[in-house]
Amino acid sequence: MLSIYTIGTSSLHRLHPLTKLTGALLLILATYLTNWPLVPVLVFAILLIIARIAGVAQRLTGTVLRLILPVTFSLFLIQGILFPPIGATPLPLGPITLTYEGLLFAYLIAARLLVLSTTILLVLFTTHPSDLVFALTERGLPRSVGYILLVSLQIVPDMTARATAILDVQRSRGLATDGALGRVRAIIPLIGPLVVGALVDVEERAMAIESRAYTASGPKTSLRVLADSIAQHRARTVMLLGIAALIIWRIATAIEIRIV
Repeated sequence: MLSIYTIGTSSLHRLHPLTKLTGALLLILATYLTNWPLVPVLVFAILLIIARIAGVAQRLTGTVLRLILPVTFSLFLIQGILFPPIGATPLPLGPITLTYEGLLFAYLIAARLLVLSTTILLVLFTTHPSDLVFALTERGLPRSVGYILLVSLQIVPDMTARATAILDVQRSRGLATDGALGRVRAIIPLIGPLVVGALVDVEERAMAIESRAYTASGPKTSLRVLADSIAQHRARTVMLLGIAALIIWRIATAIEIRIV
């Protein structure tokens, strides 16, 4: 099975998966629980620096932009022009009238989505799926849930690679895929082999699981060994305290606003 994991030897690659997950959760909550407009920008800059050090900045940036740009355009179009908030401050721009509150809301949502997607992808790019699932199952995650998570992390790149291989085979047999109409026509001969290949893959996985006594009770052994250290334990504790402080601060702020 394929994955979006990028092989590397950086310090981020070598971190324990739980350390990366805790740090990602802290950054995401810091972005969503604070209303300061510059926080998402600062967090995104930090993520880019970390990605640069890990050697995945170019791939990460390209993937994130492809995901976020359509959403960002629709947010600014809807909130800034078509459906602005009630009582918003108008900002005339030629024949178009924008609103300050609408643009600010669209910016906050888009920036938070940018941080969310960048953080998650950075963790997935620098963490092998098997290591991530193994770390979670070591902490009590049911093996069945871990298997579902592992398959979910690998299914998209695996299906993409299978579809590309099938399409190349169809082209070698004379299938025309030039132009928009040709690509639409290529979908029909692509669906059959793709679905059959996925079903065969499911059967092979089921046989592999049974041959390894996956459903048997009792303790399990694994060839994977994850390096963890006291420093990472302490770092996770500090980050968990930071997460708790953010949540408490947000709740206290909301209560204060209601009282006022």
